[in-house]
Order: sequence, then C-alpha cells, then structure tokens
Amino acid sequence: VQLQASGGGLVQAGGLLRLSCAASGRTFSSYAMGWFRQAPGKEREFVAAISWRGGRTNYADSVKGRFTISRDNAKNTVYLQMNSLKPEDTAVYYCAADKRGYSDYPSRYNYWGQGTLVTVSS
Repeated sequence: VQLQASGGGLVQAGGLLRLSCAASGRTFSSYAMGWFRQAPGKEREFVAAISWRGGRTNYADSVKGRFTISRDNAKNTVYLQMNSLKPEDTAVYYCAADKRGYSDYPSRYNYWGQGTLVTVSS
C-alpha cells in the first residue's frame, strides 16, 4: 500500500488542522493505521492509531482529548483532526499502515507516508 499524507501547515496556538492520509489499493480496510510525528532533533513518536474498521483507537497522552483519529474505508483515507494545537505539536506528521493490527510502536508498521509539516506558532 502507498500512503500520501496532506493537510499540514502553519497555525496559531489554539487553532486546528485536519490531516489526511490517502492510501492506494483495494485492501485499505485490512490495514490498521497510525499517525506518528517527529520534531527536529527528536525521535519519531506515536500520536494515534486506529483499527481496521475503526472500532478501536489509541492516543498518546500528550494529545488525548485534543486529537481525533478516524477513517473512511470507502475513501481509503485516514484522518487526524487536531484541535487546541500547541507549539509543542510542531513536527512532521507521518501516517503508517500495517496488517498486523494497530500499535503505538513505529517498528510495527511496514508502510509509511512521506510526512506533512505542522507548525504551531505561539
């Protein structure tokens, strides 16, 4: 599966953005999906994940209550709605896919998008 992330940009603190990750192929619904982010000089970290059909989700503590992950299998797309953005949310955001089930470990994902930059100004 090939992944294409989009929707990043510059936003003021307290603002919102919605990231999208479009997947190629006809088997999107068989992949668990995750969002990760990497800030300059830091390791890639887990943000959110969603199961194949969207029935289960998981979030990093740092984004819980502010971010929402969802998916539309008919459109082969996973979303990350980001509200109440903070400067510390600034990072390149990556979507990832794997058939083995969702996880908060980057090493569990076999397929990655190219990343989209989110910059939150104070």
